[in-house]
Formats: sequence, C-alpha cells, structure tokens
Amino acid sequence: MPEQILSLARAAFDAAPPLGDPAYARYCRELAGHLKARWHEIQTANQADIARAQMRGLPPTLVARLRLTDEHLEGMVELTGAVERELTAVLAGTPEIPAGDWGILRRVPKPLGVALMIYEARPTVTVDGALLPVAVGNAVLLRGGKESAATDAALAEVVKSALAAAGLPTGLVTVLDDPDRSLMKGILARPDQVDVLIPRGSPSLIEYCRTASSIPLIASGGGVNHLYVHRTADLALAARVTLNSKVPEPAGCTSVEMVLVDQEIAADFLAAVLAECERQDAQLTVRLDASVKQPAARDDSPWRTEPLEPHDLGREFLDPVIGLRPVPGLEAAADHIRAYGSRHTEGVLTEDPAAAQQFARQVDAAMIVVNGSLRLHDGPKLGLGSEISIATGRLHVRGPVTLGALVTSTWVVEANGELRG
Repeated sequence: MPEQILSLARAAFDAAPPLGDPAYARYCRELAGHLKARWHEIQTANQADIARAQMRGLPPTLVARLRLTDEHLEGMVELTGAVERELTAVLAGTPEIPAGDWGILRRVPKPLGVALMIYEARPTVTVDGALLPVAVGNAVLLRGGKESAATDAALAEVVKSALAAAGLPTGLVTVLDDPDRSLMKGILARPDQVDVLIPRGSPSLIEYCRTASSIPLIASGGGVNHLYVHRTADLALAARVTLNSKVPEPAGCTSVEMVLVDQEIAADFLAAVLAECERQDAQLTVRLDASVKQPAARDDSPWRTEPLEPHDLGREFLDPVIGLRPVPGLEAAADHIRAYGSRHTEGVLTEDPAAAQQFARQVDAAMIVVNGSLRLHDGPKLGLGSEISIATGRLHVRGPVTLGALVTSTWVVEANGELRG
C-alpha cells in the first residue's frame, strides 16, 4: 500500500507542469469556486465528525477545532486569493549575477518535491496543505486526525475536482484515510520517495517524526509558550496581552501557557488580569504558584484560580488555562523558558528597552514578541504572506512557513563555452 501511494504521488509530481505555469494560479481560483459550490456537502460531513467527537466526550476546545463555519469558508476563499497574488514574488527568482567575466549566473525557484504533512484534526489545515505546497508545484500527502475523517474525505473530493478543472494531475494531493499505523511507518521509511516531512502538532508527534524517519523535517507546533512580565511593565497592557494570547484560541500553537512575573508585582499583575477578565467577561482559569495568595471568586466571576502543580511546567493546557509563576527577575525567567519552552513563541512585557533587548538575546524561539500578543506570530498578520505552519527548527526556515519556504532553487549558469583549467 505505501508503495502504490508513493508511486502515484511521485508520478503526479513528475507529470505536473513547471513552476510558474498558469495552471497553478488557475488551481487557486478553481479551489475557491469548488469550496463554495460544495460547501453544504462539506458541512454535512463536518457535522458527522462533530457528532462523533461529542459522543466520544472530546473536550470542547478540541471539538471547536473540528467545526467548520461560514466564517471558515470565507477565510479559505480569501487564502486562495492571497496565495495566487503571492505567487509572483515567489517566481521572481534573483537578478542575474556575473560569473567572472565569462558568464551569467541565475537562481531559479523549483519545487521541493513530494511533501508529507501530518497534523491534528483541524480541517482548515487540510485546505492549507492542499493549496500552498501545490501552488508552487509540489505534490503532497496529507494525514489529518481521525476525528476529522469525514470532513477530510469530503475536502479531498473537492480538491481533486479543482485540480482536474485547473488542468493539473489529481494525484498532486492525496488525503491518507487509512488509520493503520503501519501505513504511516512505511511512508516515513521512504526518504527516497518523500522529499520533506511537515508535522504540525504536539511535541510528541514532532519527536516521533524526528526519530522514526530520516526524511528532512520542517518541524511545526509544540507551543509551550511564555510571557514574562517585567517589573516595569504596564500592568493594564500586560493583562490585555495575556488574555489575547490565550482566550480566543486556547489550544492554538501561539497560545500562552505560563506567565512568569517579577515577584514584587505578582499580586498586582494577578489583580489586573482578573479585572480584565471581569471587563471582557472572559472565562479563564489561573493556576497559581503557592507563593501567590489565591483570591476568592464570586459565584458569577468568569475566572477561577487553582494551585499550580509541578506537572504544569512545560505543559500545553489546550484549554482557557494559564499558569502564573513569580520569578526573581529576567535571568530566572530566561532559565525557566530554557528548561520548559518549546522554542515556538515567547513574549516580554516591559517599559525598559534594555530589558527587552536582554530578553531577546537570552531567549531562543522562532519569534519573540515585545509588548504584544503572542498570537501576532502569524504570516499574514506580520505581512510575510500566507503560511502553512510555524517552524521551530533551525535549518531551512524558522517562523512562518510561507510559499517561499516551500521551494528550493537551481543555479543556472550561462557559460558561453567557458572551460575550467
């Protein structure tokens, strides 16, 4: 079974037109049209997935990941347009470079090849995976979570119809629907057929992919993220940033999990956060270090507090929950992040530019946010372009994985008969 899947993907990649062919821009438009035309069909499948997830007792935040709404459709359609517009910059290549006094050197973009994406049960990622890699000439194998199987199957049919309408090989996108783990093990063992592996999800998933395969990896996910509140911070701003970094997407990879606050302002910061919860009517649980006095919540309070436990350090809560831990200062905060962070997104709140600079020097992450929400770590929001994931590794790409990171290049030299002596 793996051999047949890999052969079909490789054959589709080999048969696809070269990067820059009009068929790729046409595919972006066709995918938007097919998503809109078959939206009712997609939603019917999605409702079946939601019903099964609720019957199994999945947490509300994970059920919310599965649900597709009309707003998601609008976002996916907007994404197809953005990707089409961004193709021009990706295809531009580099200016001609003189090669000595005898030739011209050019760098020409080329697809990475066949990509394998493994990700959590989030149907919007299926569309991301079927769009971004393919728009720049790659073939892609998509393995989503079993909880979204019906939705992914419906999306697979839509994608294949769009590929055919655009004049591209339908095998450029394969949604893997076989839950047998031996299938995935077989594919992971084929670096000769799969050129790049893109896991999106928990640290355990990424570590499994890293150790189970020698396929080059663009590691994404594992958002054990922190905010450090320096003693000079504007506490009202810090409270707003904390809530915005957690409440809208509590299970997102840019969500804050632990707030580290200078110990002399810990009580005042907590009061500011709880007051902001009241103002926004934001549901939040704060797990407090034993050194912080637990305030008494009213019956109608949107917040509550619990003790912070040792196993909460380095944990993704995947719920509207944060930890709060006082620290002696910036050095201690950096040490904590070094011990427990996932090098995804870290933030500092301070009115002291020197403290911000020191934090940025000492803390290692794909992105460091100064005086802002951790959820700013997003390709479109930052003006970097559409993204398929956020990479936490050190090679090839780090941070938003945009279209430009889904291509490699070929050097073309116009040699004019030059020989090497």
